[in-house]
Amino acid sequence: MNHEHVILDVVPGSPAHRAGLRRGDRLIRLNGREIIDVLDFRFEEEETKISVGFLRDDAEQTVSISKGEYEELGLVFAESLMDDYRSCRNDCVFCFINQMPPGMRETLYFKDDDTRLSFLQGNYVTLTNVSDEELDRICFYKLSPMNISVHTTNPELRCKMLHNRFAGTIVEKLRRLKSADITMNGQIVLVPEYNDGEELERTIHDLTEFLPNLQSLSVVPVGLTKYRDNLPKIRTFSAEEAAEVIRIIRKWQGICLQYFDTRFVYASDEWFLTAGLPIPSEDEYEGYPQIENGVGMIRSLTQEVTEELEYREGDTAEHICTVATGVLAEPVIRELVEKVKEKYPGLRADVVPIINHFFGETITVSGLLTARDIIEQMSEHGVNGPLLLPENLLRSGEDVLLDDMTVSDIENALQTRVRIVESNGYDFVESLVEEGDTE
Repeated sequence: MNHEHVILDVVPGSPAHRAGLRRGDRLIRLNGREIIDVLDFRFEEEETKISVGFLRDDAEQTVSISKGEYEELGLVFAESLMDDYRSCRNDCVFCFINQMPPGMRETLYFKDDDTRLSFLQGNYVTLTNVSDEELDRICFYKLSPMNISVHTTNPELRCKMLHNRFAGTIVEKLRRLKSADITMNGQIVLVPEYNDGEELERTIHDLTEFLPNLQSLSVVPVGLTKYRDNLPKIRTFSAEEAAEVIRIIRKWQGICLQYFDTRFVYASDEWFLTAGLPIPSEDEYEGYPQIENGVGMIRSLTQEVTEELEYREGDTAEHICTVATGVLAEPVIRELVEKVKEKYPGLRADVVPIINHFFGETITVSGLLTARDIIEQMSEHGVNGPLLLPENLLRSGEDVLLDDMTVSDIENALQTRVRIVESNGYDFVESLVEEGDTE
């Protein structure tokens, strides 16, 4: 049975448009290869001469197209994957989606574990749902990098943590990917009394087998909301336990530096904030290979703010604003504001930590704040000047927060302008002292 992909649109002037392809045609083959999904499509699209097999009015047709080496065909499909998203079959003890409150938008309850999204968007996958055929495709197409949620290399423990009897073969799958020269990044979500301590050391040790293909490994703490009824009893890490995790990671960073010339394993910023320990230097992050996973974001922002201020002359004008952030990052943001004040002594920036009542007070990161909590707490506190909010609390590419309220909703409720601050040093400084924020 052929896979048929309905063409939603054809880009005007594109190779496909010039060849006469139309909206509503159904793509089935490129260069004689059946197109299952976007991976097949992209692989074949790289050719400069392409034979396109498609259905029009249920009649199969073929057209030959010549195009530039890096030119796209110009076909638009309804689904970015040209296929259904693959849902996760695990039931992890730490799964954040299982801890979501009722009544939120449907997409927030969908658990994906799709290797194609790992390649295309950087999502982390467990590989528990991957068939031998799918692994063959990954290896054939050389899909790199693959981002893999390892959690533990102990087969029995991994089956227990993921609640999946097929989860214990992770090492064998990693070996298969390494043999195909696939580049990988790894992640460990650490849960107290499950995969910490000796189990963490075992996992890091086992994963050194896959260097240099496994180019980095992050360790992040479990996130727990207040919605854990009928879920396994787990807890957060104490400050002392966070310090112990950092000690183990630094021990293995030293070993990996000695034998592999890379630190390889990195602690996310939350560990240092929880333990009350200094954030490592920029050199220790080796180019920030896992910054999207919360590893080195604070150091990177601090460095960028410092460099941005070096280029500025500053002024003595009065700049007024209010900065809302998560509880965990509040001391860091306050410190950075003080650094900006050295160049802009007239800056009056009130830094307000927002307590997460929506998910529970154990959730302290800014990326999980909701408009409801921001509105409620800023109404009580008061807002002077524009309200500055971090961009990571918005849905990608939109102005919608997790509770489906928008930036405009916040502005209307608080009767103030909201400024979304991008995660870089320039925008952080510019947002604090931008023109117009004076009295």
